[in-house]
Amino acid sequence: MKHAVIVAHPNPDSFNLAMAHAYETAAKALGHEVLMRDLYSIGFDPRLGADEIPGSTGFNPRPDAQAERAMLADADVFVFVYPVWFNTPPAILKGYLERVFGTGFGFSTGAQGMQPLLKGKLMVSLSSSGAPQAWMSQTGAWTALRKLFDEHFASVTGLSVIEHLHFGEIVPGITSEAVGACLDQVGEAVRRNFGPPTN
Repeated sequence: MKHAVIVAHPNPDSFNLAMAHAYETAAKALGHEVLMRDLYSIGFDPRLGADEIPGSTGFNPRPDAQAERAMLADADVFVFVYPVWFNTPPAILKGYLERVFGTGFGFSTGAQGMQPLLKGKLMVSLSSSGAPQAWMSQTGAWTALRKLFDEHFASVTGLSVIEHLHFGEIVPGITSEAVGACLDQVGEAVRRNFGPPTN
């Protein structure tokens, strides 16, 4: 099984990158293949060009988006790792979804309308926020995030959402013990979803 881990955080020493690597380690321990796409590290341009808008004259994804699509084509699991900023994923991740998972990869359009192209593939999200998850739930931010990002994106592309693991109150000064406990939960989520059945 191939996992494409797509991480969106500018700090290579961030909690989010640590989550991505914890996921990678756990998946590889199960004998799975992992493709890591660190969007800031690779300098991905999130800006959708006019020529990349479906229906435009000469519509065609640009070479960098085409290269990403080629790398992701045989992935079985898409793992999105990101911080929650202003109650949404970072702009670089939204741009990646627009440019890479758009028409011709995530879905097609035609006489039958929009058709998802990623049915049978799985989706996992790992997110973090400075606010407690209880606050996100009380204010409606958590419901909005799940509705707009997980559920809508999965519906359009045909992905099946199997996990969204969120860690709140990830703030500067968090103890290494607390971080370690969170990363253990990431590894456990991988084993729970993709490991051999336990009695």
